[in-house]
Amino acid sequence: QVQLVESGGGLVQAGGSLRLSCAASGRPFGGSNAMGWFRQAPGKEREFVAAMSWTTDYAVSVKDRFTISRDYGRNTVYLQMNSLKPEDTAVYYCAGSSVPDRRRLGIRVNDYDSWGQGAQVTVSS
Repeated sequence: QVQLVESGGGLVQAGGSLRLSCAASGRPFGGSNAMGWFRQAPGKEREFVAAMSWTTDYAVSVKDRFTISRDYGRNTVYLQMNSLKPEDTAVYYCAGSSVPDRRRLGIRVNDYDSWGQGAQVTVSS
């Protein structure tokens, strides 16, 4: 049984930083298995934030502020969030894909089949 467990969320002032971690267990996520981060604000749909397999991709709204990284030995994915803005406030979800794909990096919710429980990130103005 695959489990993804996020940690590192919290309350931060605008301009501050947070780092989210997501530890996976139950199966290894290798370099061809995408892992990513999505977020969902109240009343909004879940949206793509960042993903990483053999390459990386970011939503335009977070590019140059957020950095995704992975520790394959620890089966963990991280999201370093800098220069946070109030509009970054949301529940952040870690996601993993069990399907190796070296042609396309998934940025859609349906590209992932394992999800964490979510971590609240609140940015105050």
